[in-house]
Amino acid sequence: MHAFNQSLPRAGARFARALSLFVFALASAAPCAAQTSYQKPPQAVLDVLNAPVPPTASVSPARDYMMLLQGVRYPPISDLAQPMLRLAGLRINPSVTGPHRGLYYVGASVKKLADGSEQKVELPAGAQIGVPAWSADGRRFAFTNTTPAGLELWVGDTGRARAHKVKDVWVNAVIGSPAQLAPDGRSVGSVVQWMPDNRTLLVRLVPSKRGAAPPESNVPRGPNIQESSGRPGPIRTYQDLLKNPYDESLFEYYATAQLALVDSESGKVTPVGQPAVFDSIDISPDGKFVLVERIQRPYSYLHTYNSFPREVEIWDASGRLAHKVASVPLADQVPIEGVIKGPRAFEWRPTEAATLLWAEALDEGDPRRKVSHRDRLLTLKAPFKDAPSELFKTEHRYAGASWGERGELFVRDYDRDRRWTRTQLIDADNPSAAPRTIWSHSSQERYNHPGTPLTRTLPNGHRVIQRQGDWLFLSGAGSTPEGDRPFLDRFNLQTLKAERLFRSDDKSYEAPVALLKDDGTQFLTRRESPTEPPNYFVWSGVGEQGRGPAPRALTNFPDPTPQLAGITKRLVKYKRADGVDLSFTLYLPPGYKEGTRLPTVVWAYPLEFADAGTAGQVTGSAQKYTTITGPSHLFYLLAGYAVMDNATMPIVGDPETMNNTYIEQIVSSAKAAIDKGVELGVTDPNRVGVGGHSYGAFMTANLLAHSDLFRAGVARSGAYNRTLTPFGFQSERRTLWEAPELYIKVSPFMVANKINEPILLIHGEADNNAGTFPIQSERLYQALRGTGGTVRYVTLPLEAHGYTARESTEHALYEMLTWFDKYVKNAAPREATRAER
Repeated sequence: MHAFNQSLPRAGARFARALSLFVFALASAAPCAAQTSYQKPPQAVLDVLNAPVPPTASVSPARDYMMLLQGVRYPPISDLAQPMLRLAGLRINPSVTGPHRGLYYVGASVKKLADGSEQKVELPAGAQIGVPAWSADGRRFAFTNTTPAGLELWVGDTGRARAHKVKDVWVNAVIGSPAQLAPDGRSVGSVVQWMPDNRTLLVRLVPSKRGAAPPESNVPRGPNIQESSGRPGPIRTYQDLLKNPYDESLFEYYATAQLALVDSESGKVTPVGQPAVFDSIDISPDGKFVLVERIQRPYSYLHTYNSFPREVEIWDASGRLAHKVASVPLADQVPIEGVIKGPRAFEWRPTEAATLLWAEALDEGDPRRKVSHRDRLLTLKAPFKDAPSELFKTEHRYAGASWGERGELFVRDYDRDRRWTRTQLIDADNPSAAPRTIWSHSSQERYNHPGTPLTRTLPNGHRVIQRQGDWLFLSGAGSTPEGDRPFLDRFNLQTLKAERLFRSDDKSYEAPVALLKDDGTQFLTRRESPTEPPNYFVWSGVGEQGRGPAPRALTNFPDPTPQLAGITKRLVKYKRADGVDLSFTLYLPPGYKEGTRLPTVVWAYPLEFADAGTAGQVTGSAQKYTTITGPSHLFYLLAGYAVMDNATMPIVGDPETMNNTYIEQIVSSAKAAIDKGVELGVTDPNRVGVGGHSYGAFMTANLLAHSDLFRAGVARSGAYNRTLTPFGFQSERRTLWEAPELYIKVSPFMVANKINEPILLIHGEADNNAGTFPIQSERLYQALRGTGGTVRYVTLPLEAHGYTARESTEHALYEMLTWFDKYVKNAAPREATRAER
């Protein structure tokens, strides 16, 4: 055995390749399969699923109005059955030149914050609108409306709550979804952006002379060839990639957009430059320039469009080239947890007319290189004739920056070895001045996290950190050993001390949403409790609840699911055998009688931590209103189960090697959770099931393979053979060839013969998540079937990594409840089960 271990590092790669081939060869005979109609869960579950969805709120930049958007909880499966092209990491609906699926709303209203008055925005019949983009002054908003013919552009007047369609304008949202806007309505990835004049929109349009889509030929033009030059370049297991020249032409056809200025009042359209495949687009603060990233050939068959070559340019308002910033090559040699070698992370300085900021790596983008500084920040000011000037060097990896109202820059860097983050304040107008460290803490810190600075919109539409004299305003989750208690602080930049303005009480969960006055004396919160659904409140004055004036209720949304009121929950804390602190939220079904032992579901998702202290910190709150949506495991409560939700499964250790003890740590965590449930008098130790989604599914299969703690499992959309994700998974930094024994050890596929408890596998047939190809579940099913396991494999047509259609949601819940009712709730005693084997 000792000699074998010595030879394993050299032989491991060959062994892994052989095992990978075994994956595809296993079970070549087609298994028995059946297609059935969609099934429905019990009526009690359907009643909750059919409850109305509460509105989503968006506060205007002027902080005088709030828009309430009415969503659709579960779209019909017919929505998912629309045409879909899977190209370069995108899913395109060619009928509308937009995303195949995405968030949309069917209703909208505008509420005045001063008095709570509300006006409904009249929308066309069958409207499917995207997230509205506010103008900087808050007087207007714009959104797209999806129709069978394409994406319309609509513009609204806030004060009158009226909207109208801009005629003969069709939006191209293939890159830059209309539903993926920043909370303030502005994003460089948005397909609709307001110019600083608050009247004109910069929009990505379908080119007017696009012509017909390229036809597909059944006769190949030649072989499809890929080639590598011998330089290493880790490849993630992406899905929906380009496969041949025809895919390339389709991608180019649908992703090509025409930039145009659209007058929101007259509807006049003025083209800007020539059509191109645009990634990000960012308007300069003075409105005279546009920073564009144009995607270029050659495309890749191994990477998504985000990694394709691109030209980074500054155009004037007519589309003429004002300055070429960079030519960025294909990002096919980026190390694991690394960055590209050249310029990246471009943005305008909000407080100047047209000054560009970007980062460049000083370590060739490789985090394993030993260097004194990893990145530098460069700036370039209009008219872009001078050489860029260096503003700052970061010791660790540049992790982003935020501008203050006075031109100050808050720069964040990240130390991957310590998992540590730091924020430094620099004077952008005096780069020689020494930086000041404002915050420094573990990136996984919860209890002492300072919070996030609040921002406001400048008249030019750009965002800055809000400041009043020497004070900033911070909001955060306020994690404590007893659960989250969100807060609002003001923070002094001179003393680096914080003063608390507001903190949620311990009987509810109330989180700040927005400041309504610059001095922080009036702000908006969203409050809920175990017995109260979420609603919005206006606070005037400062202090914790119970001090100062009572808040004014802005909304009064009714309880959509009163039948859930009988569910009780509480935070439970305990320890693992090695002393690591753990916790879960214990949910008990309506009508539960204290001391009654129940069948129990443990639902979890493992997370990695560098130290036991942060691993044991509690997140979440038992004071939230109980909301159950989608194919949630909390529906087990309506079937008489207890649920250990978010049971912590920390993987603690050196970031380079922590997964070496992954199996041991999840088994120990699971045992500690069950033992605690038994100690509380709630859990029947002979009737416990385990489940998880994605990485939680991977955990589930491993727990069934390496322990006898559970009677059955539910694993949704997981990956089970790590040799098929050879360039890392989750936070694993090593490749298969660097740690072959680790990849084999943690793959439940390799020990399928040891999974001797029933397992339900569910997977979306159109899974789009990196690494969780449907073949992962298919091969585990075949392995379990071939080795005599008890397994059921359900695939959901048209569904991606998460399940959205009503029919899919109902059927997934039917399968989950039926499986655990049979193998957990009504399971035979363990002794009888073992005797049968």
